[in-house]
Amino acid sequence: MNKLEALFDAIIVKPVENEETLYGNIIVPDMGKEKNEFGEVIAIGTGRYTITGDYIPMQLKVGDLVVLPTQGFTKLPFDGEEYYVGPENQVLAKVIKD
Repeated sequence: MNKLEALFDAIIVKPVENEETLYGNIIVPDMGKEKNEFGEVIAIGTGRYTITGDYIPMQLKVGDLVVLPTQGFTKLPFDGEEYYVGPENQVLAKVIKD
């Protein structure tokens, strides 16, 4: 079985479906406007070194739910699934569950 491995400061994210917005009893469907993508981190790189040689470890962990920017991450079809790949420092937010 093939597996994706993130390198350096990259992360690989599997998109998760967003629910439609609900206002009271009215469902407001997504009408195709650009919106941020939510996803689960499935792989992280090892980190990176700065120009001065300092090591910067990864902040995210496998399993974290994150919000991706509308642009900047690369769509990657792999083994019949769709993923996003990009640098950790472009992730907009990490979702913290109560």
